[in-house]
Formats: sequence, structure tokens, C-alpha cells
Amino acid sequence: MSKFIRMLPVLPALLLAACAQETETAASPEAAGWRIAPEGDLNAFFDCLDEEGASLVAAHRGGPAKGYPENALETFKHTLSEAPALMEIDVATSSDGVLYLMHDDMLDRTTTGSGPANGLPWAEVEKLRLKDDDGRQTKFAPTRFDEALEWAKGRTILEVDFKRTTKFEAVIEEIRRQRAEDNVILIAYTLGQAEKLHRLMPEAMISLSLASQSELNRAVAEGIPADRLLGFTGVETPNPRLFGALAERDVEVVFGTLGGADSIDAEIARSGDAGAYAELSRNGVDIIATDRPLEAQKALEEAGRAAKSGACGVSGPSVD
Repeated sequence: MSKFIRMLPVLPALLLAACAQETETAASPEAAGWRIAPEGDLNAFFDCLDEEGASLVAAHRGGPAKGYPENALETFKHTLSEAPALMEIDVATSSDGVLYLMHDDMLDRTTTGSGPANGLPWAEVEKLRLKDDDGRQTKFAPTRFDEALEWAKGRTILEVDFKRTTKFEAVIEEIRRQRAEDNVILIAYTLGQAEKLHRLMPEAMISLSLASQSELNRAVAEGIPADRLLGFTGVETPNPRLFGALAERDVEVVFGTLGGADSIDAEIARSGDAGAYAELSRNGVDIIATDRPLEAQKALEEAGRAAKSGACGVSGPSVD
């Protein structure tokens, strides 16, 4: 009997395995999804998008959805499968000093655990399972910050929100260890926080809450260059005049549609008029921080205001 004839019974199984592997690869969200991999520093990246007339969405807490909990690596992958989104994340600290992703001060709402977010060592935290926004337990465990940072390289940019349990120095140490300075935006709510972050990491882009041009002037007077700043301009009433003033100083404009039942996101969901997202882009918003990243992305695409594959370090499915 020839060697080929002896192999015949095996061939169908091999072919099926190969087909299954090919199908799995083709269906993989990471294989089919978007990537944001800026060439050069982040300020140049945002300048490029501005020249293209494009806005980005920032997925609040990574863009949780049914079956995908907030602040989870698996959720980030799901969001990027549909949209070239920045990922806003929250960094907490376990009782033994491990940085991990968690928004709340308590574990109860988003995990199968209970008690303070900094009340357990990491060995116990990693045994917990995350809940989605409907309170359903998922199979996903909490994500370490170093793991998220490593994964984000060549895929997206992380907007880092510091929880009360977390020291700026510890986060920045990990960012520097991984040489991920151009993969992160650091979030500051006050000028004092922004000053400290700039002192610790002068090359970093900092998202600072700015309600007026005078607040920007104070930040610059305190030594923070305008081209290192993004201006978070609130979540209530868009202010195109402020947007224009910030843009003239090379400050990227961030506006939030996120929040609870009274948020702009919620109003859009009730009305079904997603055109409001595109209107924000036309009025000068560079980054839309939203709880509905996929819906906002679709609206930007329909209005011709979305980042396109092949431009400014963005790649992925064509949106033409």
C-alpha cells in the first residue's frame, strides 16, 4: 500500500482542521478590526486627523455592551472590532500594590466580589469574575494595567483615569517600563493634577478639564505646553466658541456625551437622531467621549467625519 493511500483517511480530518483554523482567524475581532498606531508623537497624530477633517470616539470604560463588562480587555477587543476608538480606562490598586482596571471604589457592582477595590491582594482579585452593565456574570476576570498597556501597543491609545487608590508615580513607572509614552493620554481633573503629571512625565499628553480659554492660559502659565494638552470641555452644552479658541492654540477638543439618563448619549438613544455626533465633529470636537462608541462611530462614518483606514496611522475595515 502506498504512503499516499495510507494517508487518505487522514486527509479529510486535516482539511477540516485547516478550514476551521482559517475560519477562526478570519472571524477573529482582532484580525478583522481596527488599529490605531500613530507614527510619531500623539500631537502629530491628532494634527493629522484634524487635517483629514476626522474625529475619533473615546469608548468610556472601554465600551461595555451586553456580555462585555467595563474595563475588560475582552471588551476593548470587541469595541475595536467595530470602531477605531480610544479606550478610556480606570486604574485602581490592589492591597498588595498591583495596578488593575476598576472604576468603582467598591467591587460589588462590577465583580462577583465585595468590599473595597483596594481591600484584596491581586491573587484574590484575579479569581473574581466581571459583571456586565445588566449585572450578569461573565467569564472574564479583571485586567491588570500592565496587561492592558502591552496589548494596546499598535492597536489603540489608552486614556488613563487614576482612581483614589492609585499613585501617579506607579502608573507612570509602568508606562515608562513598557516605553508606551505615545500610547497613553493621562487624565487630570484639576490644574494641580495636570501640573504634577507634567512634572512626572513632561512628554505625555494630558487631558485637562477646561471650561474657558482663561483656564487654558493658566495651565500654560504654569508651564504645561499647549501642545501637550487636550481640553475636556464638559458633558452638557457644546461650546463651539471655546472649541475654536482651543484649536487655535493646538489643543485637541474633547467633549463628553456620556453619563446617566440625562446625558446626551441617552437623549440620542431616545430620539434615534445620531446626527448629533456628527454635528459635534463639524463644530470642532476632535474626540467624542461616549458610552455609545459604535453608534457614534457609525454616525461619523455616515457624515464623512470618521477616521479612514490608511490615514494618520489608522488601519482597518474600509469606511468608504
